[in-house]
Amino acid sequence: MSCSLLHFCSFQDLGIVRDILFPQVKEHSRSGDKEHNWEDEDWGAWEDGELKETKEDNSASKAPTLSWLQECVISLSPTNDLMVITKDQKAVFLVPKWKPNEKGKDEMQYCVTWSGILNVEEGECVSSAICIPLASQKRSSTGRPDWTCIIVGFTSGYVRFYTENGVLLLAQLLNEDPVLQLKCRTYEIPRHPGVTEQHEELSILYPAALVTIDGFSLFQSLRACRNQVARAAASGAESIQPPPLTYKKWGLQDVDMIVDHASIGIMTLCPFDQLKTASVLGGFNATVKSSPPAMSEYVTVGSGPFTGFFYALEGSTQPLLSHVALAVASKLTSALFNAASGWLGWKSKHDEEPVPKQKPKVEPATPLAVRFGIPDSRRRGENICLSPCNTLAAVTDDFGRVTLLDVTRGVAIRMWKGYRDAQVGWIQVLEDLHEREAEKSNFSPFSSPSGLRRVAQFLVIYAPRRGILEVWSTQQGPRVGAFNVGKYCRLLYPGYKIMGLNNVTSQGWQPQTYQICLIDPVDGNVKTINVPFHLALSDKKSERAKDMHLLKRLTALLKAKATNPENLETEIKTHLLDIKYPAMKKQALEKMLASENIPISCLTNLIQALLDNLMNQDPESVDEGLLQFCLGQLKLLHLYTCVSKINSEDLEQGEAKTSNDLATLLRLEEREVAKIQTLLDNYRQGNTRSTVHFEEDENCKLPIQTFLEYLEFEKEVVNVKKLSEDECVSLGNFFFWKCLCGESSAEDMCHLLESVGAKPQQFLSLLLSMWLFREKEILKNQESISYLHITLSLLNKMKGAIDTSWDLQSVSPWWQQMRTACAQAENIGAALLAALVGRSVAISATNSLAEKDLVVMASDGMTDSWEALSLDMEHWNLLLRQLEDCLILQTLLHSKGSKPPSTAYHHSEPLASISVKKLLEGGRGVIADGVAKWIFKLDLVPNILKQAHQSKRLENTDEPIEGENILLSEKYKELGLERILKLLQLVYERFPCSLESDVLHAHCCWEYVVQWNKDPEEGRFLSISVDHLKCIGNAHVQRGIAIMMWNTFVVKRLSAAAYLMDKVGKAPKDRLCRRDVGMSDTAVTSFFGSCSLLLQTLMEAEVSSDEMKEPFLDIEDTWSSVEGQTSIVDLALEQRHVHYPLVQHHYILSVIMYGIMLFGMKSVKVFSLFDSKGKNAFFKELTSIQLLPSGDMDPNIVSLRQQFLMKLVSVSVKELIAPPNTESASEQQPHREQNEDWPSVAVELSQNLQVNEDVIRRHYVCELYNYGIDQIGEEALLQVHDQEVLASQLLVLTGQRLAYALLHTQTKEGMELLARLPPMLCTWLKAMDPQDLQNTDVPIVATARLVSKLIELLPENHGQYSLVLHLLEAVEAISSL
Repeated sequence: MSCSLLHFCSFQDLGIVRDILFPQVKEHSRSGDKEHNWEDEDWGAWEDGELKETKEDNSASKAPTLSWLQECVISLSPTNDLMVITKDQKAVFLVPKWKPNEKGKDEMQYCVTWSGILNVEEGECVSSAICIPLASQKRSSTGRPDWTCIIVGFTSGYVRFYTENGVLLLAQLLNEDPVLQLKCRTYEIPRHPGVTEQHEELSILYPAALVTIDGFSLFQSLRACRNQVARAAASGAESIQPPPLTYKKWGLQDVDMIVDHASIGIMTLCPFDQLKTASVLGGFNATVKSSPPAMSEYVTVGSGPFTGFFYALEGSTQPLLSHVALAVASKLTSALFNAASGWLGWKSKHDEEPVPKQKPKVEPATPLAVRFGIPDSRRRGENICLSPCNTLAAVTDDFGRVTLLDVTRGVAIRMWKGYRDAQVGWIQVLEDLHEREAEKSNFSPFSSPSGLRRVAQFLVIYAPRRGILEVWSTQQGPRVGAFNVGKYCRLLYPGYKIMGLNNVTSQGWQPQTYQICLIDPVDGNVKTINVPFHLALSDKKSERAKDMHLLKRLTALLKAKATNPENLETEIKTHLLDIKYPAMKKQALEKMLASENIPISCLTNLIQALLDNLMNQDPESVDEGLLQFCLGQLKLLHLYTCVSKINSEDLEQGEAKTSNDLATLLRLEEREVAKIQTLLDNYRQGNTRSTVHFEEDENCKLPIQTFLEYLEFEKEVVNVKKLSEDECVSLGNFFFWKCLCGESSAEDMCHLLESVGAKPQQFLSLLLSMWLFREKEILKNQESISYLHITLSLLNKMKGAIDTSWDLQSVSPWWQQMRTACAQAENIGAALLAALVGRSVAISATNSLAEKDLVVMASDGMTDSWEALSLDMEHWNLLLRQLEDCLILQTLLHSKGSKPPSTAYHHSEPLASISVKKLLEGGRGVIADGVAKWIFKLDLVPNILKQAHQSKRLENTDEPIEGENILLSEKYKELGLERILKLLQLVYERFPCSLESDVLHAHCCWEYVVQWNKDPEEGRFLSISVDHLKCIGNAHVQRGIAIMMWNTFVVKRLSAAAYLMDKVGKAPKDRLCRRDVGMSDTAVTSFFGSCSLLLQTLMEAEVSSDEMKEPFLDIEDTWSSVEGQTSIVDLALEQRHVHYPLVQHHYILSVIMYGIMLFGMKSVKVFSLFDSKGKNAFFKELTSIQLLPSGDMDPNIVSLRQQFLMKLVSVSVKELIAPPNTESASEQQPHREQNEDWPSVAVELSQNLQVNEDVIRRHYVCELYNYGIDQIGEEALLQVHDQEVLASQLLVLTGQRLAYALLHTQTKEGMELLARLPPMLCTWLKAMDPQDLQNTDVPIVATARLVSKLIELLPENHGQYSLVLHLLEAVEAISSL
């Protein structure tokens, strides 16, 4: 294994980031640099050879679009949860998210979450930024990152702290000079007891000062600030001023220029170094302390000196606070505190004054002189990067050199040249303890696997001018990796992990942190480097690296197209034998076996050569695992060759089997065989599922690579690995399909499997998987049944198939495995045939087991046809009955009508395939539920189910068929449903209990209401659901299903609709209906109608349930062991009785809302028709006892109810004469049929709403005459009780008609007749207003009949009787005109 560059993330769109930070730069086409393959170089020069620089291309055109990343300040959190890219005042925050790439696969991509401007002071720019993840303090996630803080340094000297969303937490001015660098050190567990424990720290470098902030205090301050900001945002209040930060500030002296720095941490000198330092500084008379002092070491790079070393004694200076803290501590006056409150940028809005803004006062720095340095007057350092172990540092300079420093001794120990503008980083790799086992010959004190894990440091150098990324082993090691990466990348090395950990929390959960990564702006990818530990070993131990090179050469040979196979075999053999490490040899062997370019003969020769080589070595030095692997692969190759040879033999097929032969083979009667044949034919006609077949499957070919991947050889036994269903089918197809087709010898195949030690159980599973998958071919060519019988008999006789301890009174695991496979199969036809064959073979095995008893039976006169009985036979017979039931049910579920339904078919989901196991585990209602889904898919009306049940009952009872049933049967034949009816009857016969009429209607009702809930716009689904509910005969089941429908699907939508209608005071528009109820206005209308029928059915069921017993739910004997979830019918029977008045209360509301919505009524608030008790009772549990209105109702409410009912009658009568809407005639037809019944509905409502029903009837009659529908009015007139009042009302309407005929038409004859009328009548007619008439075009004959009716209704002593007589004369006179 060598160094590798791994892709671990990418940018969703890096162009967005560039456009935000560089809006002036335009998009240019991107073309990748030509990469140079460094692996093709000669092996002998791989250490000393330099990679050739990539060819220069059109850099002038690429530079503006690709080099922009070099000008940005970039920081990536070590936990890879946040990236910050800034330029001048602008910043972009990105977080990784899982998103599909161009190939459709999910990958981690950086997406922009926040962008904006960070500067607060005028003219300041971002000069440095880092992202620090803070550890969580929760018990459940101790040691894991909680959130990430972004720390930004500005050219104004400010340091500001932000959240991931760009919210400012804290800002502090620590120095007036620009911030040069921000660096962080987090806690690391010391590897050795003598190593000083380093504390967390944030260091900020200025041109002449260094500020350090303790990590613990910074962690607590940032958590407090974040919590305060969150509270302020939640409450809307202003955030409290955060406390100042504690820090130390050192003034770095005796240095000309500082560019970068590294904080080494606390160090303690050894006694010798202590004496040496004291002598150098103090001379001969220097005093030496008894214990070495603890010092903090800082290393700077720049010029004069090139690198400087500073040492600050611990405890030599007190931590500094800002003047705000000093003012608080000394209790200065509030005026001074207010003046200083803005020094840290935290001044609140209430304290703002219209005075010029002043910078906060900056604390003076404690002087710190340089102890020593590496002088180089011409060289200027540019960057320093500290190693993870704090002992080495890499420094880059303006001469294009990279210098490796020993920071403990202060000396340069190595230098690389030719790396101008280089970027550096470090990788620390821990040793894998298991790798030491292969190095037993090289003794070392660390060779014990239980010892400490060794640590290797690798230096990563990126040379942008050459576009090369190199990995070097330190301190004096060779280059171990190099990659061509392009010239515009950025190397990111944070050098820290998670802040807030300690020696306890850091030992628990290990955070997933990266050490170094490379951003490539060309393709937008972020890559990390993987370096194996063994590359750090010395040259004496570089055998592994050479083996890796040989392995790479071998891989290249395997990928190349071979022109001469013999030469290829020779080269591969040479490389394979030259590899020393057993693990590498095994890896090379695996690559050979997985290659598609090597023939099987070549593979056999190579493995045999390797095996001979191992045999000739010292047995103690041979790796046993590699030896066994070679032996196993040879065995598998031999098995593959033999199986291919058997499959290539073409045998002559025997004569076709007759039905009698098949019956004998399966040990069945011919009648049973014919019945099964009929069932399979019906099943095959309806089963139209398509399956995928590959060319390899048809030819029974399997690539050797796949064969070796599926099988393994261990302990002299061939084992089948754990495979998926498709892989089992492929492998079974390779072994057995030719045998089942009669084209190869099953006996030879089974003998071969037994010779290699194969387990019969595993190959029985392969045989059954292939058999079940190839159901279509098997049903077409049933000759394979006899070949399956032969193959299964041979497998049954293999060693280890049936346990020798098996007797007739126990269940054989062998046959149980086959029964389990058939029970789990969804291809029921093939499973039934397999079960029949298995039962036949099992009978033969049982008889042979009991042949000793046959001798005894023969002596008693028993015939040879005797068959032994066993417990297995009972299981076989039960499984066959279950499979037959499943076959018939599956045939029904796969059947389709000749005319596909228009709506429901498109809404339904594909029906799930069934199996015996699914039916046994699906609960008692699984069969009815599957049939209900099929009924919904075909959109079959309830009458078809009734017809099928009646036909079955008539066939059983031989009753005469009624004429209506004959007409229905003829109608179904026309619709192409005759086959479906026959299948339904057949299924009813097999499942008389599970598909009992009430059970099936209950499941259909539930299925339709579930589908309606998915798509409420299809109001027809809910209507059909209620129709099925009405078809349920048992009132207990009917009541329970209705309650469940109400509670689960209806009540919430009805409640939302009621409150909406009461709020708007009329029938709501489509937009409001969709917003509040979730359906259109037309769907809401249909919904109200179905709700009314649902509640009406519930009331009827509640009354009928008292006179009816609960049903006894039985189940077929074949399926008595069914388990699983409770069925819908069982849940319905568990429902409690409802409170009848409360249901009636809701029924009245739903009818009222239905009328309002149907006729588009206005100025009606539904809840105003009820008192407070009635309002509070709405939408409560129907099984609860609620306080409902009783006694006399408030007259005002009764008046409102009467007005509403009269208005309802008026709009219903008006709708009778309205012309039909051609656009929605089909949809309005059901409503129009119900319109004629609305007056009787209004009368029914009046009885429950304490409104005089005779008033409603009289109003109905008057409205009929008002609209000129006199014929219906005469019929409705007979139902009115107070006919005198009605006659008075109709008298006015008659006068309006005559007034219109005489006064408004103003014909000559009419004027003459008017002059002859009595004065009293003329005066009365003139007082009438014909404008109130809705229909003025009424024949005079109809008016004459109306006057005649009035004479019949009014008594002679009535005050207006004489007026009616005058009207009669006037009408007769008008009629004679």
